[in-house]
Amino acid sequence: MIAVQNLCLDQGAFQLRNVSFTIPTGSYGVLMGKTGSGKTSILEAVAGLRSIASGSVRLADREVSKLPPAQRGVGFVPQDGALFRQRTVRGNLGFALEIRNIAPAQIEERVCELASWLGVEALLDRYPQGLSGGEAQRIALGRALAFHPAILLLDEPLSALDEETREQLMLILEKLKVRREVTVLHVTHQRSEAVRLGDVLLRVDAGRMIPWEFPGIAIPGNSRPS
Repeated sequence: MIAVQNLCLDQGAFQLRNVSFTIPTGSYGVLMGKTGSGKTSILEAVAGLRSIASGSVRLADREVSKLPPAQRGVGFVPQDGALFRQRTVRGNLGFALEIRNIAPAQIEERVCELASWLGVEALLDRYPQGLSGGEAQRIALGRALAFHPAILLLDEPLSALDEETREQLMLILEKLKVRREVTVLHVTHQRSEAVRLGDVLLRVDAGRMIPWEFPGIAIPGNSRPS
């Protein structure tokens, strides 16, 4: 579960005020908004990457507002993937497990499992510099999921991809949604992504949550009609 209550954030001239929403456990939430509307700031506040002025953030039934990112149990995929350039694909996928002192054999097993699911087995010994945009985003997703986080946060993961590659990654995200093993908050400015992926559809404008304006689409905090 992701539960944000009366979140307020100040960053220079821009402010977030009284943002509240809930994404039930195992659901796929999508947060839409124009560039500069505050959607990435909300995502980063949930992740612990941005300090909040007031309000609360609960993740998987824990109050985490004052916890650092490493203690929130969150997998995070930034917009550019931010892979470690000095590590191979194998090293990137296993990184979160290494820092948790997981046994090497277990790390290798998990890396192979993720590589198979993402379709990147042939890339394990390559470095990020040689990957396409779609390949890099798959690896970033796998790295975020490696330690079985309760919460997954995605910052416009499809925005820089061509149409064919975007569709391939969309199919992976749909498979992730079906598994219901992780609660997702996915930031985007694309209505098509929101409608296709979202169980809970949210919209922010100028630092405030606002109702959806599209016929047949749920208002913030409610599940999309079947």
